[in-house]
Amino acid sequence: MTTFSSRNVSEAVVPVPPDVIWPVLADPAELTALTPLVRRIDAAGAAWVWHLRGITALGVSVEPSFTEHMTFEEARSITFEHRPPDGVSERAGAHGRYELHELGTGRTRLFIDITLCVELPLPRLSRRAVGKVMAATMQRTGDRFAVNLYRRLGVDARAASARTLAP
Repeated sequence: MTTFSSRNVSEAVVPVPPDVIWPVLADPAELTALTPLVRRIDAAGAAWVWHLRGITALGVSVEPSFTEHMTFEEARSITFEHRPPDGVSERAGAHGRYELHELGTGRTRLFIDITLCVELPLPRLSRRAVGKVMAATMQRTGDRFAVNLYRRLGVDARAASARTLAP
């Protein structure tokens, strides 16, 4: 097995205050509805099990599920790290954070940094090709997440400035 990873870092200035965005980001059902790659999230306190839709790279398809330890700082940040239960081996995981920074006048800087890792039965030589597939999938997912978030918040996407900082 070879471990492959992809990171996506983005930010947006959203024309609503943090307390409007927070309940959406802190709710597993809302995140599932907003994120096309996520099939469902089972939450039990700080342990959230993320179930992803199928990802295919070089003829290998996976539908990973993994356990994340979620840490919430009300209306300010959500951090997450892969922490499978004792004795459980998971071949995928993620780590990262969502940060909300109030900019005043009803605007919020939303910063998102996500790294997804997955073990696949592929040789290391395929790292570049698999990395490209993962990066493209994460970029499309992030773009759809943004559109869905703006729609959910009742925000015209043209009123929000968004950019990818690192694919």
